[in-house]
Amino acid sequence: MRKASTVQKVAPPGPKSNKNKKKDEEEAVDAGGGRVSYGKALIKPPDQLELTEAELKEEITRTLTANNPHAPQNIVHYSFKERSFKVTSAVDQLAVLFEMEGNLVHIDSDEGRRLRAKEILANEPATVNTGAEADEEELALPEEGGREVDEVGEEDRPDSVASKTGMKEQKATNQFNFCERASQTLNNPPREISCQTEPPPRSVFGATVSQWEIYDAYVMELQKQEKNKEKQKAPTLRKDVDKSRNKTMLTETANDDITKVRKGAKILERMVHQNTFDDIAQDFKYFEDGSDEFRGQEGTLLPLWKFQYDKAKGLSVTALCWNKKYPDLFAVGMGSYDFNYQGRGMLVFYSLKNSAFPERIYPTDSGVMCLDIHEQHSYLTAVGFYDGCVAVYNLKREGSEPVYKSTVKTGKHTDPVWQVCWQNNDMDDRHNFCSVSSDGRVVSWALVKNELVFTDIIRRSLAGPESAQQRGILACGTSLDFHKQIDYLFLVGTGEGKIHKCSKTYSSKYLETYDAHSRAVDAIKWNHFHPKVFISCSSDWTIKIWDHTINTPMFTFDLKVPVGDVAWAPYSSTIFAAVTTDGKVHVFDLNINKYEEICKQAVVVKKKTELTHIEFNPIYPLLIVGDDRGNVISLKLSPNLRKKPKAKRGQDPPQRTEVEVAKMEKLLSLLREPEESLPA
Repeated sequence: MRKASTVQKVAPPGPKSNKNKKKDEEEAVDAGGGRVSYGKALIKPPDQLELTEAELKEEITRTLTANNPHAPQNIVHYSFKERSFKVTSAVDQLAVLFEMEGNLVHIDSDEGRRLRAKEILANEPATVNTGAEADEEELALPEEGGREVDEVGEEDRPDSVASKTGMKEQKATNQFNFCERASQTLNNPPREISCQTEPPPRSVFGATVSQWEIYDAYVMELQKQEKNKEKQKAPTLRKDVDKSRNKTMLTETANDDITKVRKGAKILERMVHQNTFDDIAQDFKYFEDGSDEFRGQEGTLLPLWKFQYDKAKGLSVTALCWNKKYPDLFAVGMGSYDFNYQGRGMLVFYSLKNSAFPERIYPTDSGVMCLDIHEQHSYLTAVGFYDGCVAVYNLKREGSEPVYKSTVKTGKHTDPVWQVCWQNNDMDDRHNFCSVSSDGRVVSWALVKNELVFTDIIRRSLAGPESAQQRGILACGTSLDFHKQIDYLFLVGTGEGKIHKCSKTYSSKYLETYDAHSRAVDAIKWNHFHPKVFISCSSDWTIKIWDHTINTPMFTFDLKVPVGDVAWAPYSSTIFAAVTTDGKVHVFDLNINKYEEICKQAVVVKKKTELTHIEFNPIYPLLIVGDDRGNVISLKLSPNLRKKPKAKRGQDPPQRTEVEVAKMEKLLSLLREPEESLPA
């Protein structure tokens, strides 16, 4: 910062003698021993000089600068524009000699006056003056005037003696001196929850519409509107009729509204259910029991969903069957094995997508004892009842009644129907199925228009010397199964413990009889891969595996408790599972252990609960079991229970059927006698 000041120069006096000059120099010495120098000449003080008028008018200009003598003067910087170093002309000349921060406010400033006024106002209510003192102050004010005010002001000052002795000094605030405080808390980490579901199936629909079809659609819509108007305008004579019609209209409109949102509500219900039981769905799709590596050859069963219906309590699960087209859908037959307490029954369809409520419910007047779902037409379900009737339900149609049902006129059975099996279409391309009953009949039922046409495959009225023997054998049929490759060949189990190999082409004779069990044969199943092998179980505690060309069993397993049902695994020819009345599931693999099961696990919690049926899923590593309380439990097989043969290196993988047939044939060859093992 530079300041310019104008100083008048005093003109030197005229010529004098040397004596006078010396005298002037001596007088120029000040009391401190210094000299006063004006320019280059030593002059006397201005009050002792006699100046001319021209010298007084002369102006001399001096420049005062505030340059820092310690500031550098040779600072350079590089100029990219001129590509050379340039000297920096502007240099900071500021030199700080002393600096201190404080909160003092000058007493004569505006802020200081405001603070003093606030202090006076705050102290006024605390001091109460008497009347005499007030009069004395009023009398003193006109006489002393401004002096009294000054004295009061001095007493009110924060640094005065009166303020220090009378009251505590309050710290003056400064608006430029403040303190900022902050606190930091822990932020919760962000979390992301996602759920993955299978995409819904999609289908592309296309059609060609003609003018006649559009016209017919409009005509039908107009007819519906006219009918609704007639219903509204039709006069009624009785109030009861009006009420009944109103109720029917309300129910119809409500049903129409429900049908519109039924599909969306079902999808929403499934989504909510899958989100609720997401852990079970994740286990079903991804969980693999890693402990199998330490179990050797044994495996485990993982319980998943439990299916139960409140209105089916008190009924036993009498039949189970998976849908071949939709592997998540299965049917459950409800009835009772206690013949002293027979009553109603129920046919229920469940889906793995919603275990909380059935997909379809068909109440029946008699207990359901067996059922079977058609492989090609998965909407057709054949059912056998305790009263001897057979029926066919169509899932595409609304209502709870079957589309076909046998009667006494159409040849219904006289005893309970224990097994039904769908067959391939006959020569007239009609759907047909077979049934077996305790009355000794094996009947084929054909679906003709609106009725069932029956044909006896095995009849009780036989002629010849074998008739009496066959009457005794076929007195009570309890189980039935048809061969997987040969349509006309089938097996029939009886209540006496015998198994008959029969053929459709020879209705008057049986091909073979096996003395299988000492009690009733509860189940017979052909092997899915080997054409000669079938399995049977009974209440005599045993499971037996047969070669239908040999009269004696190849394998016999004694489980020490009555066996309710047995089933072959659809992915292996040597794996099968069975359920017992003590609530346990037994899984066998003949390729690993020919003497005992590789998995034995209890799946029911309540005591005295008996397992009645078991069924493998055709695609997923899953099986379902039913009990006598109406519950169905799904179980996932561990990796040791579903091992598949590995292909050798350098060889093409063989077909699955050939591998499975070779596995079973290898086991049978070890048990056959040498003469029987020779090729025919």
